[in-house]
Amino acid sequence: MNRVIHFEIHSSNSEELAKFYTNVFEWEIKEWKMPGVKLENRFWYILTAPKESKDIGINGGLVVRKGDKPRDGDPVNAFICTIDVPSVDDYIKRVLNNGGTIALPKMAIPGMAWLAYLKDVEGNIFGIFESDPSAKN
Repeated sequence: MNRVIHFEIHSSNSEELAKFYTNVFEWEIKEWKMPGVKLENRFWYILTAPKESKDIGINGGLVVRKGDKPRDGDPVNAFICTIDVPSVDDYIKRVLNNGGTIALPKMAIPGMAWLAYLKDVEGNIFGIFESDPSAKN
């Protein structure tokens, strides 16, 4: 299989966006300081689990946005990543408490899980997924 091995989140303010994802998901996000890299090409790496963790998943990065932020009401024009969480309800609260918003409210995938789509502080959409075989509308 061809697995996804890396993701990138576009950012106009990497420090603010790093703080959002660190507060919500407890990811480790640090700037990767490379000699000679221009400010507009800075990169911040994202570790979604400790290096020694055996959890399955991928790491990613924050990259400098090269255009306008997404606007409310515009169609989705990006690859959406969905994050496995222990409780969709708890993580919706965490997102809202850190300045994010709801793009699509919590819904059941009957017999499988709960799912919601949210927006970070820059309008990037992401999903959260809670496994639950008893989920139903």
